[in-house]
Amino acid sequence: MRTAMDRRKFLKASGILLVAGTGVQGFRLTADSHNETETRAAPSGKRWGMGIDLSKCEPECDACMKACRRENNTAFFGDERWDVHRIRKVFVKRAHARNEEEKPVVLMCNHCDKPPCAAVCPVKATYKRGDGIVIVDPHRCMGCRYCMVACPYNARFFNYKENPERLNEKQPKRSHGVAESCDFCAHLVDAGKRPACVDACETGAMIFGDLNDPSSEVSRFVAASGVKRIREDLGCEPGVYYFGL
Repeated sequence: MRTAMDRRKFLKASGILLVAGTGVQGFRLTADSHNETETRAAPSGKRWGMGIDLSKCEPECDACMKACRRENNTAFFGDERWDVHRIRKVFVKRAHARNEEEKPVVLMCNHCDKPPCAAVCPVKATYKRGDGIVIVDPHRCMGCRYCMVACPYNARFFNYKENPERLNEKQPKRSHGVAESCDFCAHLVDAGKRPACVDACETGAMIFGDLNDPSSEVSRFVAASGVKRIREDLGCEPGVYYFGL
């Protein structure tokens, strides 16, 4: 998925979104937006996070996106009306910079420490695990799409159509009528493996690991100068960090 946008608009995009048909005319993040976030048990002592080095990200490479679709049976029809993107790539540049090349930016669920998507879910289908991974339970999701309205990163998609393909027989086929987003391939992480997108990235632009371990590669990446998170001012405490943003 290639989407171009102005860098200033991208970095200053508000936390107010409108999704047609939800009945919710915008959701503004406030100090109280995170109070009802539910955290459920998971392997203790870890806080999974990701680092993305945009200087190593090749503009035309879509290996991470293809790997995600294969691993998670993500619905993809080649039609923007129905496609689901757990991970996607947009291209940004500064306003009025005519001679500046567009910069690829990989986007996904930011696995916030205070996820607003979980705070607004009326049936607690969205929740944060103890290790920081934000999950959507498709069996509880009732398709209200409040989480899509609340997400300041536009990282949630809705399954309008049932995916006809099941590329990974070990994972369930995604049903229609529920919301979906990146879950860091939690089933792989729980098995001691890395997310599919990270394994597929041949340039080493994507780094995954335990943010609570100061010796981990991702912690060293975060500690380096020039690393940023998108819209840190919202107070969501995202778990995805970028270099070269």
